Amino acid sequence: MTTEPSGVELPDTGRDDDGRPTVGQHDDGRTAIGQPETTARPAVTHPDEPHTDGLAERLNWLRAGVLGANDGIVSVAAVAVGVAAATSQTGPILTAGLAALVGGAISMALGEYVSVSSQSDTQKALIAKEKAELAAMPREELAELAQLYEAKGLSPATARQVAVELTEHDALAAHLEAELNIDEDGVVSPWHAALASAVAFTLGAVLPLAAVLLIPEPWRVGATFVVVLAALAGTGWIAAWIGDAPRVRATARVVVGGALALGATFALGSLLGTTAAG
Repeated sequence: MTTEPSGVELPDTGRDDDGRPTVGQHDDGRTAIGQPETTARPAVTHPDEPHTDGLAERLNWLRAGVLGANDGIVSVAAVAVGVAAATSQTGPILTAGLAALVGGAISMALGEYVSVSSQSDTQKALIAKEKAELAAMPREELAELAQLYEAKGLSPATARQVAVELTEHDALAAHLEAELNIDEDGVVSPWHAALASAVAFTLGAVLPLAAVLLIPEPWRVGATFVVVLAALAGTGWIAAWIGDAPRVRATARVVVGGALALGATFALGSLLGTTAAG
């Protein structure tokens, strides 16, 4: 605001008495750094796209869950169908199906635990290393951060300013994101991942096992095929929907793989059953 000799305040137009922009202003109202002088946060231009924190962790959980469920469906169904093709007795089918369920769930949990533990240990080591470097040589780390943003296309001055502001806000988070593309809060617990995989495998395995045990003999194998392929189509579609991937392609990929597995074990079971009977 400016004040006339009469004491009346006039709105500040951002220009001097000769009509020229004042210091820090351009003719189009931008500030000296070339951005509109505003404190409003920019609107999200794509509200349907995921912009929330923890997206990578959510996708990891999705991957583990879908992988476990699909493995449970296909593995147990393949074993049960193979045994059902060799014999019509319920006892061997139940024994083989339960053995496949228990062994598969433990195997999935163990594999996920080992995999996530290795990833978690690596992430923790990198985070500790970055913390030590920030404490020992903060100036060098600031210069490195500025160079990283400059390499992404920012001008040296802008890259330096961005590095300074991010360092003042959260130096460790800025360096982890720019240098290593990891998040300190995004380290996944191996125990949680193992439990999720085991539960997902078990839930997936129960469906084909129940189908092959409860459906009468004349329709047992055929109905189990239908149930299993429908379940695989459901998990494939859900995974594609959550991950915003092509639905038809993802669903077809899972269904075709499951059909091949069931067909192979059914053919093997039929061959062995015929050989044993002969």
